[in-house]
Amino acid sequence: MNSLLQTTDIIKRYGALLVTDAVSLDIREGELHAIIGPNGAGKTTLINQLSGELPSDSGQIRFGGADVTALDIHARARLGLVRSYQITSVFDEFTVRENVALAALGARRHAFRFWGGLLSDAQAVAVAEESMAAAGLSASAELYASELGYGERRQLELAMALAARPRFLLLDEPMAGMSVQESAAVVALLKSLKGRYTILLVEHDMNAVFALADRISVLVYGRIVMTGTPDEIRGNEEIRAIYLGEEEVN
Repeated sequence: MNSLLQTTDIIKRYGALLVTDAVSLDIREGELHAIIGPNGAGKTTLINQLSGELPSDSGQIRFGGADVTALDIHARARLGLVRSYQITSVFDEFTVRENVALAALGARRHAFRFWGGLLSDAQAVAVAEESMAAAGLSASAELYASELGYGERRQLELAMALAARPRFLLLDEPMAGMSVQESAAVVALLKSLKGRYTILLVEHDMNAVFALADRISVLVYGRIVMTGTPDEIRGNEEIRAIYLGEEEVN
């Protein structure tokens, strides 16, 4: 299986604090790869570095064979490296369909010159319909974003990311704050997307991680201490002692 995203010794420091410490990852095309680790391990910083939201102090990031280390978040998104679950991305005064159509338009046009006719662009609407269906939101298309429950709002953010036609999805704690039922719905949704997109998932819900991931990397104090299949991670006594502890993972 070919690699789609590779990092080599990427580092982020804040003064004397080393937040990510020579992180090297190799994410294969089509896989769902999870990053787990205790609070303060550097997971959000790592996601920010991969998306281009935060520049690395050293190291290299390659995407689709190209060096993207110096590219910002918008340039990486145009190449298909898209981060979902960004709180500022949803407009409450727009319907679900309008929000997703806006995301589709934004992926194609550089400037916001299309506000007057979000639903007048047939291609954007078609992409929106497809993305809403993939995210399980077709029945809510006419609702305003402000009317959505928490779980549906996260589904909307995912639909908007899908409308950008990504090759690679960065998902940062998509199940945070969800009920058991909402989390189960998102797990089912992500299972339906596996193989269609390459996905990097950061998530605290260990049952979700072990149900979804093809491979898992464990980040502790900014360093990757192990990468392996769910069975390899589950069976490693040192990893259980560092992170999994006595928590039962089904």
